[in-house]
Amino acid sequence: MQIAIYPGTFDPITKGHIDVLEKATKIFDKVILAVAFDNAKMPLFTLSEREGLCRKSLEDFPKVEVQSFQGLVVNFAKKVGATAMIRGLRAVSDFEYELSLALMNKNLCDEIETVFFVPKSKYLYISSTMIREVVSLGGDTLKYVPICVDEALRKKNS
Repeated sequence: MQIAIYPGTFDPITKGHIDVLEKATKIFDKVILAVAFDNAKMPLFTLSEREGLCRKSLEDFPKVEVQSFQGLVVNFAKKVGATAMIRGLRAVSDFEYELSLALMNKNLCDEIETVFFVPKSKYLYISSTMIREVVSLGGDTLKYVPICVDEALRKKNS
């Protein structure tokens, strides 16, 4: 069984993330959406909330499992038996960061390959940071996030 992980903070999960995940499920038998504990980014949602929103957003994806992790992503990948790590690329600026990350991960664990996916063009400019900002300023995000995420964002910002 080919297992891949798709790590991130997912604060919150977006339709761009889901698009990348959907592409990955066409190639891998199982994809674990790995929700990272990350205090450095000071997330809007708690780890438990992010996990819950991801689970609810991905209910229709039988090949996807949601798990949280803390520490090095390559250690988590080895723990769950993953042979690949999924990463999304939106722009040239993403590529430079993602390439350095992939090279470091390869240096830390040679057995795990990084596979890059590009989301549909309508999601290329979407980021969780941008979504949080739009909601905080009273904007509509429903076309960029699942309904459950939109509702949770509005509740957090009310």
